[in-house]
Amino acid sequence: MSHAPVPPIRLEPQEVAPETFLIRSAQPALGAPMSVAINSVVIRGAEPVLVDTGSLANRDGWQHDVFSLVDPADVRWIFLSHDDADHTGNLALALDECPNATLVTTWAATARMACEIGLPAHRLRWVHDGESFDAGDRTLHAVRPPVYDGPATRGLFDPVTRTYWASDAFATPMGPQAADHVGELPAPMWSEGMAVFQHHALCPWLAMVDGDRFAADVARVRSMGADVVIGCHTPLITGDHVDAAFDLLAGMPGVVPPPHPDQAALEAALAGV
Repeated sequence: MSHAPVPPIRLEPQEVAPETFLIRSAQPALGAPMSVAINSVVIRGAEPVLVDTGSLANRDGWQHDVFSLVDPADVRWIFLSHDDADHTGNLALALDECPNATLVTTWAATARMACEIGLPAHRLRWVHDGESFDAGDRTLHAVRPPVYDGPATRGLFDPVTRTYWASDAFATPMGPQAADHVGELPAPMWSEGMAVFQHHALCPWLAMVDGDRFAADVARVRSMGADVVIGCHTPLITGDHVDAAFDLLAGMPGVVPPPHPDQAALEAALAGV
């Protein structure tokens, strides 16, 4: 019996800011006409940066897309937002293919990954929330998003392009045809989809947080002034949609989420296969 992952939907890389490319795929949902983005990033600066390494299911596509944009020998940094499988799926490959790259991660992520990958200690740099690192023509800032499902999570803000990689924050499902921009999603699908993902798949603790303190943390991240927001599980967010996205996120603790798929939904999906 094969346990190979379901092949993803193939999507072309998308330039979201000057020399900044979203490496994209989408995973079909089980038993529903939906898909979920699985994204990572290439920044082609003076010292090129890979931000996360995609999923194992998309290994061939990820490798092709990344190294069609940047020579692996030129990559100087691999920034790992956290240690979940859809962010580390091609980490060993990237370390092998990019021998001059330093892995930017955290102490906690290093410890959590130790049971599945041997990380070369001399190629590590630990950069925690609120810290920065110099990538030649830009200083990149590690900024933890307000919502996350991994304790080591940090986002990444590039002040040169005013682009913020929000890791898993702003996650939302898409239709069976993947979207290039959140503006292509029907408004109810965007708001309800964010609520389902935040409350059921990412951070079920949201219902327990103090709304004012959470809103203040959202305001902290918003105050960076990002013009472009990207993440692993969302289409591109730009223009007026940036403020709308932060508004949706700030209100999440008070949202009653739609029901999540249960055993009945699984059985219905199996019956339809």
